[in-house]
Amino acid sequence: MIILLHVIVALTSLGYTTFVFVRPSHRGLHINYALVATTVASGTYVAWSTHARMLQACVSGLLYMGIVAFGLVSARSKLAAQKVRSH
Repeated sequence: MIILLHVIVALTSLGYTTFVFVRPSHRGLHINYALVATTVASGTYVAWSTHARMLQACVSGLLYMGIVAFGLVSARSKLAAQKVRSH
């Protein structure tokens, strides 16, 4: 059950990262931060409880974090540029 929740939250986070990149907002960023934190927490629990291979879990986690971090940093940059243009 926790693995299914983990996968659903991770995929939702990736999809929401794309949405926030296209339509950046402070609220969207905060929601995405919560999704990322939930994904990391559930992934840590899954790896710990199932005694998963740490190398495989860490590589997958780093790949996920890299993609999401790139999307969030890009969205944050776009949001900052929008603020500058509006003032």
